[in-house]
Amino acid sequence: MSTRTDAPAVVARLSRLDRFLPVWILLAMAVGLLGGRFVPGLGPALDGVALGGVSLPIALGLLIMMYPVLAKVRYDRLDTVTGDRRLMVASLVLNWVLGPALMFALAWLLLPDLPEYRTGLIIVGLARCIAMVIIWNDLACGDREAAAVLVALNSVFQVFAFAALGWFYLDVLPGWLGLPQTDLDVSPWQIAGSVLIFLGIPLVAGYLSRRIGERTKGRDWYESRFLPRIGPFALYGLLFTIVILFALQGEAITSRPLDVVRIALPLLAYFAIMWAGSYATGRAIGLGYERTTTLAFTAAGNNFELAIAVAIATFGVTSGQALAGVVGPLIEVPVLVALVYVSLAARRRWKDPA
Repeated sequence: MSTRTDAPAVVARLSRLDRFLPVWILLAMAVGLLGGRFVPGLGPALDGVALGGVSLPIALGLLIMMYPVLAKVRYDRLDTVTGDRRLMVASLVLNWVLGPALMFALAWLLLPDLPEYRTGLIIVGLARCIAMVIIWNDLACGDREAAAVLVALNSVFQVFAFAALGWFYLDVLPGWLGLPQTDLDVSPWQIAGSVLIFLGIPLVAGYLSRRIGERTKGRDWYESRFLPRIGPFALYGLLFTIVILFALQGEAITSRPLDVVRIALPLLAYFAIMWAGSYATGRAIGLGYERTTTLAFTAAGNNFELAIAVAIATFGVTSGQALAGVVGPLIEVPVLVALVYVSLAARRRWKDPA
């Protein structure tokens, strides 16, 4: 049985980089926003460094961010996750039934007069998280192996279900309800490419690192020497990605503050409801702290990289749909960082069935 420690004790053992993570994240957001707003041509220059519709600076940041966490995964333990039917079924229902439906309801309830932003938020709700959630889960002391499995499961469903769900929530369901309809033209190859880059590459790299490292140097060396050296790069990659994300749309965000507030309201409600509901679900079905935390963060997070790419490809880089996608991480990053601390506080009062 694992040993539990209080959140203050956990925080006390963290490095300065980890301990002041919220401060660094807020600074990264500010640097990105100010750079995109006041540095001439920065946003278009960053946006122009793309390959196949994928921003190379964002891809670089995400790869650096995800590799150390995926290198920590004990891949020989994944069967203990795939055999947990409660976790797998709960994740599928939360991510692919309740999540999109909740975002659809909130978008129509809070943005009935803003169709572009409403459509953008519905697209965000369809893009289930496959990247940053790994960082939030790790910071909250969730189950790394479970996070790897659930993220991979989301990726597979994303390739096959994203376009179909987009058609249902933007065209079919509004038609049934007598609401305005919207077409979403998105290629499954574009989604598959996003999954391959943002998850496939760091997942393969992390797996090979552990296999080769343990075979050549042993598990003790790998976990006590190698992992501590590469660990900080996860947060470096996170901060770099945040700067790039906000620099790309800094001018749009700072020039339309009231629109940002309107978009933020349904997002705040979405993250709070999804995280709290998923956390309650985990406890209700008897999961331990680690897997309940993983379930909550994988259900609450979204793949904003994919949502932004789809919105830009379908509606244009200056569209309201693209702005709604960009506002997503502006709200998600500080909210989920706060929820990391809520998780660590709840960890002190947790009593596992064991």
